[in-house]
Amino acid sequence: MQKSIITLSVCLITFHCGVAQQVKQVQLTDTISLNAVQIKGYKTMNGVGHINGYSGQVIYSGKKNEVLSIDSLDANKAVNNTRQIIGRIPGVNIIETESGGFTANGIGFRGVNPYQSIAMNTRQNGYNISADIFGYNESYYLPPMEAVSKMQFMRGAAGLQFGPQVGGMVNYILKDAAPKPLEMTIAQTAGSFGLYNLYCSAGGTIGKWQYFGFAQYRTLDGWRANSDQKQFSGYGKVTYNASPDLKISLEYTLLRNKVHMPGGLNDSEFLIDPKQSLRARNWLQSPWNIITGSVSYKLSKKTSLSFTSAYQFSQRDLVWQNEDSWYPNFMPDSVGAARELEKEYFNNITNELRVLTNYQLGSPTQTLAFGLRQAFSFMRRYEGGEGSTGSNLDLTKYGEYATAMNFRSNNVALFAENIFHIGNKLSVTPGIRFEYLSTASYGTAENKDTTTNAAQPELNISKQQNTRTFVLGGIGAQYQLTNKINAYTNFSQSYRPITYSSLTPFGTTAQIDPNLKDSKANNADLGIRGAIKTILNFDVSAFYLYNYNGIGTIPVGSKFLVTNTGAGRHTGIESYGEVNINDLFYPAAHAGKLSLYNSFAYINAVYTDSVAGVKKGNQVEYAPHVIERAGINYWINGFECNVQYTYQSKSYGDATNATSSASAETGIIPSYWLLDISTSYKWHKYKVSLGVNNVTNQQYFTLRTSEYPGPGIIPSIGRMIYGGLSVSL
Repeated sequence: MQKSIITLSVCLITFHCGVAQQVKQVQLTDTISLNAVQIKGYKTMNGVGHINGYSGQVIYSGKKNEVLSIDSLDANKAVNNTRQIIGRIPGVNIIETESGGFTANGIGFRGVNPYQSIAMNTRQNGYNISADIFGYNESYYLPPMEAVSKMQFMRGAAGLQFGPQVGGMVNYILKDAAPKPLEMTIAQTAGSFGLYNLYCSAGGTIGKWQYFGFAQYRTLDGWRANSDQKQFSGYGKVTYNASPDLKISLEYTLLRNKVHMPGGLNDSEFLIDPKQSLRARNWLQSPWNIITGSVSYKLSKKTSLSFTSAYQFSQRDLVWQNEDSWYPNFMPDSVGAARELEKEYFNNITNELRVLTNYQLGSPTQTLAFGLRQAFSFMRRYEGGEGSTGSNLDLTKYGEYATAMNFRSNNVALFAENIFHIGNKLSVTPGIRFEYLSTASYGTAENKDTTTNAAQPELNISKQQNTRTFVLGGIGAQYQLTNKINAYTNFSQSYRPITYSSLTPFGTTAQIDPNLKDSKANNADLGIRGAIKTILNFDVSAFYLYNYNGIGTIPVGSKFLVTNTGAGRHTGIESYGEVNINDLFYPAAHAGKLSLYNSFAYINAVYTDSVAGVKKGNQVEYAPHVIERAGINYWINGFECNVQYTYQSKSYGDATNATSSASAETGIIPSYWLLDISTSYKWHKYKVSLGVNNVTNQQYFTLRTSEYPGPGIIPSIGRMIYGGLSVSL
């Protein structure tokens, strides 16, 4: 069996001011069984790299992709500070909702909506972790960053191998078993606003058995009033290596939380005091459970397969005094008044089979990857129940729910991609995906007069079923300019089906367009990436995304209509660069190592026609023109420091580009800039960290919403100081 070595050449890069981390040319080796094919990934000490060929049973050749090594980053991992951790990935737009009570920050790329990562295919260890693949594709659970080994990102073309989400795929790969019988890590972090985080992990190898698990407990009083939260997350994995060719694994993931939601603010309230809260009695909990079994098997020297089956049984429970009592009076919630109770139950099972084989076609070795996904989802949604009159998290129900809906979805997908090598430098990768999707909804729904909001007799909704098929195609190409530099291009199709949230309104300020249609998109890339010695690492690309029948929310009087907002054209540039100052100017220096990095994206996302109150030329909502993050890393004798600057230009909260609104649910999201500093010192098995997020205490926000955790403006967190101590045994 021929082995090929993945060499990860570590070099440090970029363009802005700085202080950096030691740069050695580090070679990390990992062995993958192939057939006379060498695949190389290039990364830097700051963790950003890419995969040129394939990994496991997934093809990456010709695709815009990044691999982010989490352990090599100096950042506030105790609170999953998203902009610090994944800020080096160019173009990522982040919705920060921690101060609003919702702890899983959303992300999006290329001007698609980042709210709760609804346009992304979100995975952990390769399997889906969002509430539902299609019907309710929102992320309530994300793994703690202290437990994550690396993250994989893939833009647009992810639709052919992972699913048709317009925004692409993000995969959180957790740490795994150590090669010795027992390895333990204990980390404690404390900080501003009552932050305390405890993380413990253990893993090892005993004979043919491997195991790894972690437990994390976090409590936070909150930057805003009424934003305290408690969270416990845990994970366990056991692997049996039956033979060199056969591996069987079982995983269990859980989340338990108790989150106080301070609600939203209008514009004047935000300007007066963004830390204030008019809601003292709003609470959320989202217990999450995922059981996963997987099998990896090498059929021969040329062929391998993997099968993964994931079962999720989770909830989202909400008790609050919602938007009905907020607008137009803008008054605090009434102590002693009954709150509203909402509950959702998610039950999903997803099975994925993937096969990869190398074969000869002429002189070069070709690579074929194909597979099958089968997914079934069932969700029960209960809304409008009369809750308790207290102020704590009390989910007792008094009376019947106003809405009791059931949603089902069945999905079967077949996909295939093939790397055709033409000579030694050029490869072309065509692909195809066939999707069958059947969705159904039935139950009773609350019915209110759209003018007076007065209650009407309930609507009994008979089973409404919608079945459709999609054939998605794509093609990519990659040309190896040098051993470490390649040019790549890709085109792929994707779609976003109508979600459960688009079938029944959440709360009473939203309405649903009865003629709502699925949205589709085409995505294209053209770029160049690679490394120059140990001096420079870079990836610069242009993109084009055309989104047909985009789904959005527009204001109609005092209501908000969920409708197709028309076609949007998204064009722009995504670039990342990092420069190792020492190797460039002072290769023989012994005063530590310094590097600079820059992550820049320019996005021009506009509507190309006038539909439903949206004018041609309007800027797509949540699509800022500029997202810029620049940083400095410095390393010497175990001491490390990172300084990161973030700038994001203004965007709009809805497709009509309203500059303001009485309810603050639509309007401008102003530009902002931030500074984050993190330091650490490692000595043998001990590591001490100290950092400051939002050093200059900027007052800013990234979200306006008509739903929870609002409605209104959700302010982002001000200056936060933290420190921690960890030990590895």
